[in-house]
Amino acid sequence: MSAEFASYRQLRQRTREISFLTSSSAALTWDVETYMPPKALAFRAEQLAYLGSAAHRKFTAKKVGALLTECEQQGFAAESDEAANVREWRRHYDRATKVPPRLVEKMERIRTHAREAWKAAREQSQFRLFKPHLQKVVDLTRQMADCWGYQESPYDALVEGYETGVTASQLRPLFATLRPALGAVLGVARERSAGLAEDFLHGHYPVAAQQAFNRKVAEAIGFDFAAGRVDTTTHPFCQTLGPGDCRLTTRYDERNFVQSLYGVLHETGHGMYEQGLVPEQYGTPLGSAVSLGIHESQSRLWENQVGRSPAFWEHWHPVACEHFPELKRFSPAQISAGVNRVAPSFVRVEADQVTYDLHILLRFEIEVQLIEGRLKVADVPAFWNEEFEKMFGLKVTRDADGCLQDIHWSIGLLGYFPTYTLGNLNAAQLMRRAGQENNSLEAELARGEYDNLRQWLRGKIHRAGSRHRPQELMQLATLEPTQSTYHLEYLRKKFAGA
Repeated sequence: MSAEFASYRQLRQRTREISFLTSSSAALTWDVETYMPPKALAFRAEQLAYLGSAAHRKFTAKKVGALLTECEQQGFAAESDEAANVREWRRHYDRATKVPPRLVEKMERIRTHAREAWKAAREQSQFRLFKPHLQKVVDLTRQMADCWGYQESPYDALVEGYETGVTASQLRPLFATLRPALGAVLGVARERSAGLAEDFLHGHYPVAAQQAFNRKVAEAIGFDFAAGRVDTTTHPFCQTLGPGDCRLTTRYDERNFVQSLYGVLHETGHGMYEQGLVPEQYGTPLGSAVSLGIHESQSRLWENQVGRSPAFWEHWHPVACEHFPELKRFSPAQISAGVNRVAPSFVRVEADQVTYDLHILLRFEIEVQLIEGRLKVADVPAFWNEEFEKMFGLKVTRDADGCLQDIHWSIGLLGYFPTYTLGNLNAAQLMRRAGQENNSLEAELARGEYDNLRQWLRGKIHRAGSRHRPQELMQLATLEPTQSTYHLEYLRKKFAGA
């Protein structure tokens, strides 16, 4: 690199060093969720607090600000890699410098303890065990929102960290439109599924057989197991520890193979996005996913648009029967009907496609009220149970089936949930466009040929990293901004025959 790019070179070296810290934190966090012995918690919390604070201090140093200014004065070509990285580094730097390192360190420590408290509370279905930890997370999150600043709601400062440019005032009308539309589809879809019992597909599915089948499916759609693995955890997730090291997790129920399969399909979508990023750009915006709404589009696309299609089971039925002999009693169409059964249920990650977004709407409303101070932490279970019964017609009798089912609040991810619904909208829109550009796509998927779809997503989404903002990326990939039209059309066609 020439002398005139010295400032950029120094900035790139600084962010590379920071990536060593953040990837080390990711490895330790993954270990917390999978194999860490319980007595290691206190020391692990200190490790993560130290690493999080060190990374924050290294990035927010005045030297970084000076290098950014020098880079901005270089006048890089607008479409160059350097210009894209500098633009995003500036955005992250301006946001990060508003938060004191002590708050970052405190949040890392608190959320490590809160995560373990949540696990225990969920196992015992006792919100009271988690309440003091959630209170600390909410209080500290409010402080951070105040540091970041906002125009209308402190919740906007949180969403900005996951989906640039999105605010609560934009999400409310979108969700207000979705709710009745989903309700209309639900009525018809529920009637169509009335003849299917909840345990329709239940049987005996050994964990080892599930693991073997899930791996075959994940490999077939494109996950590289030489650069990743699947482990078991309380709540499924995907975490990248560095280039060539992407970790997926799922959970198993020997009565129900569907839970782990679709958990793996979902996380594989995330994993393929991570594996599709440019490895040489790791630690820079161009080597990072652009937003959670785009990230979730990848997981929801492979889980639902592909994995829950009738064509998927036409192709995978013989292989599934080899691993699960009990499935021989079902035709591909019956299995497809079973995995697409529509009925309100308690747990979000096991929800059908029609009711899934309703789960998100509930969490969004609770988060906004918590952060705006209109809902007390102590009142979360009662509020959840009351609103859930209104929306789903089901009475929550266990905290584990209610406000304790998700890990997100325990690790400080308030503002994250709306990106799941944005992901659904983006997934339907991307799938529609992919089909328009490849008339053979449907036939390819029916034959279990996934390469063209994966490569299309890699070219349109993955390798772009954060070169474009989320809505710019969707505009480039689909020729229009994110909208609810195609998601609702997909649901109506699939579940209501409309």
